[in-house]
Parts: sequence; C-alpha cells; structure tokens
Amino acid sequence: MNNISTGERLSNKKDTSWIADNIVTLIFVAFTLFGFLVSDGVTVNYFLTELSSRFFRNAFLVLSLIIPVVAGLGLNFGIVVGAMAGQVAIAIVRYFELGGYSGMALTFLLALPIAALFGYFTGALYNKTRGQEMIASLIVGFFANGIYQFLFLFVVGVIIKVPDTHPMIKPDGVGIRTTVDLVKVEEGGLKYALDSIMEIPFMWAVLVVAAAILALQIIRLARKKNTAVFTKNKKMMTILNSVICLVIIAISIFAIATDSGLMKVRKVPVVIGIFIIGLCVFNELILRTKLGQDFRSVGQSQHIAQVSGINVDRTRIIATIMSTVLAAWGQIMYLQNMGTLNTYGAHTQIGMFSVAALLVGGASTQKANIRHAILGTLLFNSMFIMSPEIGLSLFGNALLGEYFRTFMVYGVIGLALGLHVWRTNKKAKESLE
Repeated sequence: MNNISTGERLSNKKDTSWIADNIVTLIFVAFTLFGFLVSDGVTVNYFLTELSSRFFRNAFLVLSLIIPVVAGLGLNFGIVVGAMAGQVAIAIVRYFELGGYSGMALTFLLALPIAALFGYFTGALYNKTRGQEMIASLIVGFFANGIYQFLFLFVVGVIIKVPDTHPMIKPDGVGIRTTVDLVKVEEGGLKYALDSIMEIPFMWAVLVVAAAILALQIIRLARKKNTAVFTKNKKMMTILNSVICLVIIAISIFAIATDSGLMKVRKVPVVIGIFIIGLCVFNELILRTKLGQDFRSVGQSQHIAQVSGINVDRTRIIATIMSTVLAAWGQIMYLQNMGTLNTYGAHTQIGMFSVAALLVGGASTQKANIRHAILGTLLFNSMFIMSPEIGLSLFGNALLGEYFRTFMVYGVIGLALGLHVWRTNKKAKESLE
C-alpha cells in the first residue's frame, strides 16, 4: 500500500472524483441501455420520435435554471412561479380569443412583465432567506400556487365578472375550466402556433446541429491549442467531440441519401429549435458581460463580491427575474405544443422535473452549464420513454414503470443533494488536514 506512488494516488483520486461527479448521468445512461436490452416494443424510430418531441417541449425550461445556479441561488424550484405567469398570459389571450401568430407574440409580451414582477418578489424573498434559497423556492411555489388557484377559481367570476357562456368559464360562471382547449392556430388559436411555422426532417436537423458543433470544436481547437488554459484533457475532449460529430454527420448523410427508416422519425419544429439555440447563445454571452461576471462572483463568494463593490442583492434579484421570465416563455412553448391548458396542474411538476433533468446532465447546486441542461433533458426524457416499457417487459405491467418515473425524479434530486453535502464535507475535511 505504501509503495503506491503519488502520481498513482492522484490518478486514482481523479478517477474516483470523475465517477462521483457523473454518477447520476451514468445511472441514467445505463438505465436507457438496459431499457433497450429488455424491451421488445421500442423501435429506434419510436424512441427518437418521442425523445425529440419531449426534448423540444422541455429544453427551454431546463435551460432557464442555469443563471440562478451560476449566481449562487442553487436549484431554482421557483420557476413554477414563472410557469404560472406564462399560463396567466395564455389565459388572458385565449379569453379575448386573440390567437394566431400575433396572439402567440402577444402571449410572450404579456408574460414578460408578469413574470418579471413575480421574479422580483421571488428574488427579494431569496435575499431574505439567504443560504436556504432552495427550500424557499419550494415553499414559494406552493404559496404562489394557492394564490393562482384563488385567482382562477374564485376571483374570475366573482370579482371579475365574466359571461358563463364563454368556453373557458365553468358553466356556473365562476372560475376557469380545468382543461382549456388552446384551439389550432389555423382556427385562430394558439395550438402549435410555433411548431407549425416550419418543420424539417429529424435527420436534417441532426446533420445541421452536428455540423455546427463540429465547426465550433475546430474553431476552438485552432484558437486555443497553444494557450496555457487549453490543457491536454481539454484538447482530448475537443478531438473526441469532433470525432463523435463526424460519426453523426456520416450517419445523417447516409440516412438522407438512402432514405432509410430514420427519415420517418417525426419532423422537428425549427422555430422552437431556434429559441433553444438562442437561449444557449444568450447564456454563453451574458456570462462574458459585466453582469455575467457579477453572477459568477456572487455565486463563488457573496462576501468577496460585496467587498469588491458588487451589489449582491441586486445581482441575485436580476438572476431570479431572468430565470422566471425564461421559465414563463418556456411554459408557453410547452403548452402550445401540448395543445391544451391544464389550468390547475400544468405548472405543478415543472420545477421538480426541470431540476431533476438538469441534475441528470451532471449539474450540481453550484455548477450548471448548457451541456448539463441539454444532456440532462435527453437522458431524463429517455428514462420517461423507457420506464413503462421496462415495467411491461420485466413485470408484465406498464404501470410499475410509471411509478418508477416518480421514484427516479425524487431519487435523482435526493442523490444529487446528498452528493453535494458529501463533497462539501470532504473538502472541508481535506482543507483542515
């Protein structure tokens, strides 16, 4: 034991740390592969169709969680408040029957001030509950849900008079119906208002994205290869990513040229894809600005940031407002794809599922980036697709797989938080030694 060299000990320590950092991601990769092994009814086309639909529906919401993590607010379960703001905007637009593409644009505009106001109050609350932001965000979600239900179940109809013949209003004239049809965009509604603008075949979308990522990797390699910050590991990862992109490009070109079965995967909405890419670019660019540097400084140490002249409270409120507004827009994209507004239930699980997806991608309460959000959304939704199939194949009952989904959601969050505490204690112990 004593003969082990320092280099070997450091290498073993690094390997152990890598596994600990990515344990949740590895579990989900293994689960998805296991699902393919034991399930007979899941074809590649079915899996990719479901996965792309879920990805375009949820990715924007997951990406909205990155800024609060960078700013040291932890996992913002309070995006539920933003989701409610989006639903309020949809309800207003549908009540006045202002659908179509202009109605969708109006929905985004209406959600902006509502979500910003909610985000301001939520950020102010986080400042008052400093150090317990995640618990505060959970509680604020429950509290806001109570106000939301009071508004839609009582205020609408009793205080705000509305006609009981309106299709959104319950027959007794008090409250909004449990389920509201958003009506197809061709008929003046909001359903598929963004999805239907332009769609392209799945493999074409994969080809474009892979080519874009490959170009970025080559540019990165060319610009940083001789710099000190571009370590050997980073260089290897860049080359590995480039090779993976080349393989994906080759598969895409082959599928397109031969019109293979992969071309039958459901088409993907271009506009939603642009929104997702736009948010990725926004997150990258804003972290390079003065405000982004303030986010990082506050996230690393509020005391040092304060001493450096940064208004910590204001920075944290701005981060919360941004996250809440983005969540409101993400919820609008989600609901236009679903086609119906589940008035009292659509927002309740958004925070939990989005946080779980981010953690699955390898994020923690102190670290999150675009890669974590994108990878997590893909893996988390893979689990959602495979769970019923695994339950059916192993136990003859798909319902067991449904229960397993819930177990995995809460299990992932619990495991990630447990690992966070374990790492914090370990670092404290090492610093003492």
